[in-house]
Amino acid sequence: MSQTLQAVRGMNDILPDDAETWEYFEDIVRDWLQSYGYRPIRMPIVEPTPLFKRAIGEVTDIVEKEMYSFEDALNGEHLTLRPEGTASCVRAAIQHNLVASGGPQRLYYYGPMFRHERPQKGRYRQFHQIGVEALGFAGAETDAELILMCARLWEDLGLEDVALEINSLGAPEERARHRAALIAYLEQYQDKLDEDGKRRLYTNPLRILDTKNPDLQPIVEAAPRLADYLGEESKAHFEAVQIFLKDAGIPFRINHRLVRGLDYYNRTVFEWVTTRLGAQGTICAGGRYDGLVEQLGGKPQPAAGFAIGIERLLLLWKDCGGEAERPVVDAYVVHMGDAAARLAFRAAEALRAHGFAAILHCGGGSFKSQMKKADASGAPVALVIGEDEAAAGEVGLKPMRGPGAQQRVALDALPEAMAQLLYGGDDEEGAE
Repeated sequence: MSQTLQAVRGMNDILPDDAETWEYFEDIVRDWLQSYGYRPIRMPIVEPTPLFKRAIGEVTDIVEKEMYSFEDALNGEHLTLRPEGTASCVRAAIQHNLVASGGPQRLYYYGPMFRHERPQKGRYRQFHQIGVEALGFAGAETDAELILMCARLWEDLGLEDVALEINSLGAPEERARHRAALIAYLEQYQDKLDEDGKRRLYTNPLRILDTKNPDLQPIVEAAPRLADYLGEESKAHFEAVQIFLKDAGIPFRINHRLVRGLDYYNRTVFEWVTTRLGAQGTICAGGRYDGLVEQLGGKPQPAAGFAIGIERLLLLWKDCGGEAERPVVDAYVVHMGDAAARLAFRAAEALRAHGFAAILHCGGGSFKSQMKKADASGAPVALVIGEDEAAAGEVGLKPMRGPGAQQRVALDALPEAMAQLLYGGDDEEGAE
């Protein structure tokens, strides 16, 4: 007997009960994004590997250790399962001249991303993100609105214990001056740095400030702060963001060690964090990336955005008491006999044509066993069709969740009778 195959470690099946929660959540998200004027875009899951090396940075953890990359056996092209969505979205906008021909764009997407990480609660090798990108917008008000959008979603979902952290990474030349000072400072402690710190010292020293190693905390706490190297323009931009947030009543904390793990960010960066999910406390992160469009071959355009980890957000939502509304089935159709089976098909389709959801029993069985399944379905009404009903061209309507006796109606009168039974109105009203 062959061995039962399993899903790839860290790449999980989403079973029906959970999948219904996901769909319910996605409906909330679509309405929320549309209320801010964002439009959907869908990009391929597989992209050229150089896209992510150029966008994310070759000395980041994602590119060095986490990407699923491979060579196409047919043409030798180097490809990667996307580890994040911003680079793909910007690539698509450049390729199809979205900003150049249509002006600034507010775009969103959601779907699977892939990183080879150690699987744990809230962190998987195939995970899902909602990405929001504002392309062609330069002002601090865009940064603030992106943050306010998140706050609105948390409120809609009834989330608790979610806090906002912000920082400014300034302009490239400001980061370069800070980088030089940071390297000079950290060189004094080379013997105390861990392996990651030593590896990053001359390639990506800013990431050392984000270390989780408790032994390095005193060193990074005393390190030169990027805020001390910001120019007047960067300071003014960051102060403007803070004013918008204060006007909106959004509390925040300036975290000078918040640097993000992707090289393309500049100026405003932010994270929404929670203490309810243990080590995986970041549920949303983003910021401004004004240089990325030009970096990927497009005309210079300002841009900003964020990404939400769906798995983590749903964990938090559930922990805060969130619950999806389960899909409602209006009718379950039970039948006995060949003629009844043919009429049952027609009756189920007649209901569906008028907007009702109907489950047609399949697989045979006695009326008693079928009625048990009708009850288990949660349907408020059972359609009962036996030999007598089939001979008369009628359908039995049996209330399952409330008062009322079983009645028989002609097939052409079924939708109206169903609406009257469920809603006390006609079929068009009931189906809305």
